[in-house]
Amino acid sequence: MTYPLGLQLRGLDVLVVGGGPVATRRISPLLEDGARVTVVAPTVSQEIRDWNGRGELRWQARAFMPSDLDQVWLVLTHTSDPATQDLVSEEAARRKIFCVKGGDPEAGTAWVPSVAESHGVTVGVNANKDPRRAKRIAAWLE
Repeated sequence: MTYPLGLQLRGLDVLVVGGGPVATRRISPLLEDGARVTVVAPTVSQEIRDWNGRGELRWQARAFMPSDLDQVWLVLTHTSDPATQDLVSEEAARRKIFCVKGGDPEAGTAWVPSVAESHGVTVGVNANKDPRRAKRIAAWLE
């Protein structure tokens, strides 16, 4: 069981480690909510480059360092490197920072639900860490 919780991230620092398609999908709602997003990744998608160019987020073109977690409220790690994923997750746990660990929800301390929105109502769906099932249920709710 997971504890359902909404987060107000407006004005808060959020770190995203990784710059590929999954990280890009996760960043858009963070920006819409007003989070101050920093992306740490050697390379990133064009959309992340564009957000950086417009000053909507900050991109650090390099590998993750534990000091990147200084002052952040939440971290999302979406890389293709298991060692980096593990390091981010372990450092976040050590510092008591919630971590969404892409590809390994059992090792993370937070999860991003599938979202259904209609008529001013937003519903988040967690399906026991089964993202495909959660997407199907969210689509059905919409």
